[in-house]
Amino acid sequence: MPKELIFLVEEAEEGGYVARALGEAIFTQGETWEDLREMVRDAVRCHFSQEEAPKVIRLHFVREEVLAP
Repeated sequence: MPKELIFLVEEAEEGGYVARALGEAIFTQGETWEDLREMVRDAVRCHFSQEEAPKVIRLHFVREEVLAP
């Protein structure tokens, strides 16, 4: 039973956000940050039984930015 589950979150090219769990086969997306948070909770509930569910879900937002010199 994992104590914590970490999702890497990125902005989707078509808008909104996508999230991928580290170490688990969980992927979800949402149009807004609030929508994504609820979709992540729902995906975790579907993936784990209540007894196996992580105690903490962490969203790690990754943003790539290219700067010209």
